Amino acid sequence: MRRIAVTGMGVVTPVGVGCDAMWDSLSAGRSGIGPITSFDAAEYLCRFAGVIDDFDASAVMDSKELRRSSRFQHFAMVAAEEAMRDAGLTRIDPAEADRVGVIVGSGIGGLHVLEEQTKLLLERGPSRITPFLIPMMIVDLAAGLISIRYGAKGVNWAPVSACATGTHAIGEAFETIRRGAADVIVAGGFDAGVTPLGMAGFCAARALSQRNDDPQGASRPFDAGRDGFVMGEGGGVLVLEDWDHALARGARIRAEVVGYGATADAYHITSPAPDGSGAKRAMLLALEQAGMSPADVGYINAHGTSTQLGDAGETLAIKAAFGAHVPPVSSTKSMMGHLLGGAGAVEAAACVMAMENQTLPPTINYTDPDPACDLDYVPNVARRVAVDATMSNSFGFGGHDATILLKRA
Repeated sequence: MRRIAVTGMGVVTPVGVGCDAMWDSLSAGRSGIGPITSFDAAEYLCRFAGVIDDFDASAVMDSKELRRSSRFQHFAMVAAEEAMRDAGLTRIDPAEADRVGVIVGSGIGGLHVLEEQTKLLLERGPSRITPFLIPMMIVDLAAGLISIRYGAKGVNWAPVSACATGTHAIGEAFETIRRGAADVIVAGGFDAGVTPLGMAGFCAARALSQRNDDPQGASRPFDAGRDGFVMGEGGGVLVLEDWDHALARGARIRAEVVGYGATADAYHITSPAPDGSGAKRAMLLALEQAGMSPADVGYINAHGTSTQLGDAGETLAIKAAFGAHVPPVSSTKSMMGHLLGGAGAVEAAACVMAMENQTLPPTINYTDPDPACDLDYVPNVARRVAVDATMSNSFGFGGHDATILLKRA
């Protein structure tokens, strides 16, 4: 089987647009969560989120393209441009275009466009609906737009597995290159769910924190005082590439993807399996594929959403999978909130940068230990440590579990 390199990365997050900006915030333990200002949230149970203020995609998309696409697609195009430049692939050789693919998904796609156009339909009738409604709304158009911009003519599709989307995208890209069906794949996920309907839906489900008097202290994974997750927006992509192909063109190799596990809880539409069995199996599958033991892993970027059931279940799963060799664990969602379908790719990028900088990002807001969550969560302050292999977990509504394993290049 072929080895798979990470040769480029790009992110758009509430703690920074671009990998360097994101890492500066994560390593400093700086939160990007604040009050919602894009709409009137006064009547909402949760009135804050991880929002990307003053976001501008005009350097990548012209005015016509911006009008005909939606916010999650704008995120994707900006992150893809950073990743492709990082990989040295802004120009794809037409002779190799069939071997360059895109696997980029989303949890909920262009939700804000659907909201706006539904209002327009009800108030002014069907003749007023934009002809670009469908391409602005549907999940697969982020992958389609990236493909069109760079001339990538290989595999092109969009996974949708709620909050596991980004990790599934990277894992499936890894498998596709391993079996020889592509040489290069842009992989990741994006969401822009901080909208009136998106927030109302999660509030109605009682899934979000209600610490409205302390937005930056609201996302507190594994802490006893956690009361729900914090919505965020954004996402990221990794450029995955056949190792020999990358070496042949002189690319910088940032990391190696070595394992992938994908399972299902088969338990409940929103709650994780209480014993963490699905998550455990995903981690063990990734380790098995990589030919690694638990003792080889130096850090786990947890799904760690700041929910009672989720954090306790993931803790059980990690303990069951790693036994006596549980490494330090942290949740970067404590700083940026939960980016839904974009979370996994951003967290994979954080794992790569943790290895590059030999520094583990912290879990901030960890002040009151929970007996049900009794691991080393790198509390509050980043930690300098030698780390050569990292794991990233993502779990989604519907019981979707995905894990990827990365090694230092």
